[in-house]
Amino acid sequence: MNNTTLPTDELKKYGIINEDNSFSKKLNTEDIQKFLQGYTIVADHEKNRATFQLTDNNSKLKVIFLERDKSISDILENSKNNIQYTDVKNVSKSANELSFEKKAFIFDKGTEKVVEFDFIKNARELTAIIADKKNTEELNRYIAELLKLKSFLQDKIVQFPEMAKEITNDLNIVSKEFNTVAGISEKQNHSQKQEKSDIQLNVNDPDVYQDANRLREEESQEQDEEIQKSRGFRR
Repeated sequence: MNNTTLPTDELKKYGIINEDNSFSKKLNTEDIQKFLQGYTIVADHEKNRATFQLTDNNSKLKVIFLERDKSISDILENSKNNIQYTDVKNVSKSANELSFEKKAFIFDKGTEKVVEFDFIKNARELTAIIADKKNTEELNRYIAELLKLKSFLQDKIVQFPEMAKEITNDLNIVSKEFNTVAGISEKQNHSQKQEKSDIQLNVNDPDVYQDANRLREEESQEQDEEIQKSRGFRR
């Protein structure tokens, strides 16, 4: 790792280091060490995101600009109530490049932090977390987002035939997760229908109905006997 060849002009341009070449106070010691080791710095502001990474033995700065369809403040606030989904466009790429990503933001009650998941890179983990919630509404929302992403990728295969292999790999991942959650949803629906069927069966069970009638008849007879006894007592 080389710290003597840092692209200081670019780092100053984006406020990562100050005019005296000291790192911004917004970065703690751990952030700086990780950045110098190749980790990415992420800066969010409303719908915009910028990522910064040192490459080529710390001599070049790789900068990527992204744009969401929702502001980060809304995502963080609303994620406390339910999972937030957002589409992200890489505005650093040209029109001839695939520049779309789909993210999910989930509030972790244990750490009280919002965790970001990528639909492709974190597919299995994301599906497992949502399935574990056992929430039909959340599961159906996830299914709808998977379908939208699946449709988008299918269109992009036609639009970018030179990238068909890469896009197909992503499409296979999305299709696999869709099949998984669709299967889970079907089981949940079947279970709910079975529960309703069991309840209906109990209500219409002939034995239960006859037992209820028998009990009502016995109660009626007991009431008649009590009335007769009461009348006899008056005499």
